[in-house]
Amino acid sequence: MPNNLNSTAPHIEAPATYAGPLKDWGHQPDPISGNSKSDGVLLWKGPGGQPESGLWQCTPGTWPLSIPRDELCHFVSGHATYTHESGEVIEVTAGTVVLFPSGWTGICTVHETMRNVYMLA
Repeated sequence: MPNNLNSTAPHIEAPATYAGPLKDWGHQPDPISGNSKSDGVLLWKGPGGQPESGLWQCTPGTWPLSIPRDELCHFVSGHATYTHESGEVIEVTAGTVVLFPSGWTGICTVHETMRNVYMLA
């Protein structure tokens, strides 16, 4: 199945190795360490920007994080640690699926460039 972002049902084959093109989404604001850069491709954005789905890639670094809307992430490559403000630690690697509820706040540390396929509700 070839990639087709202009389909009636936009799709990407093998998101872990998808070569792009990826759009430069800039550097993570307020870094704690490193200078994480984000790139991605938008699959879908509904009316008013909700829902939104796409592929996100991020290079190593650490920054504070606050999730604005419920977000389901299927990590397809790399390694990161999400530490909730309560101290709970969530390790993610390829194959991990995480639902971050709206308002989830903590710290993200990307150890190895990661990619995830996400859906913001």
